[in-house]
Amino acid sequence: MKQLLMVAALGALMLCPSAARAQTSLAKPVTPSAPSPGFFTNYTFHMDAASLSGGDDTAEAFDWDANFGGDLDLIDYGAGRLNFLANYQVVLGNQLRVFDPNQGNYTLEFSSSLRVGRTEFAGVFHHISRHLSDRPKAFAIAWNEAALRVSRPLDAGRWHATLQADLGRMTERAFVDYVWQAEGDATARYDINAHVAAVFAGSVTTIGTDAAVAGRGRLTGGRGEAGVLLSGTRGALELFAAVDRRIDADPIDRQIRTFGLLGFKLLSK
Repeated sequence: MKQLLMVAALGALMLCPSAARAQTSLAKPVTPSAPSPGFFTNYTFHMDAASLSGGDDTAEAFDWDANFGGDLDLIDYGAGRLNFLANYQVVLGNQLRVFDPNQGNYTLEFSSSLRVGRTEFAGVFHHISRHLSDRPKAFAIAWNEAALRVSRPLDAGRWHATLQADLGRMTERAFVDYVWQAEGDATARYDINAHVAAVFAGSVTTIGTDAAVAGRGRLTGGRGEAGVLLSGTRGALELFAAVDRRIDADPIDRQIRTFGLLGFKLLSK
């Protein structure tokens, strides 16, 4: 049964259309319960950067993409955990200078979960705000989302995977036409040895919109990536390639654009 579930997970990962939005968060490993309730029981950090290619007629605005962030289990109460996540994304082009940071996007998220066996159910409050750099913008671009999330790990021999699904509704929005969102994520790792692994990840997102705002219907995007993970004593380096279909890649022009990415991630352990 585990092998069948793993095959299904990998099949879904490979078939998903490529990337949801500029702020896609792929599934994270489900944190096991702490030996006893406590504060600050788990912490992860990531820093990644990638070159962008494609994007149709917007090449000057999309040269590089970088993310810095992490998440912290503030409290583990045994049956679940209270988690805080923060991420900053910067997009660079070459419109004003060689390295021109034209976007700064902030993600903040609180979640509270309940563990049922190896499955974790969570209530999530998610906030994203999007900003332009060195460019005039006198109005806010942001939204808040209340969501339900379910996550489950799968293990079969050297394969280790996590499946995650989110379903949420926007509780407040500025400029955007988003009403609700459904997202599915999958990550998989195949351990070659103690220090080297092949890694795969994918996500697909569908967003329902208010047609009265911009005349748009339902939006769909996704991301697929593959790479190699090199693990050290206190951290890890991942080298990856990805295809990313982003909903509203530019904060203002409301278009879906597809990019190729080639980059690296620095990860905590």
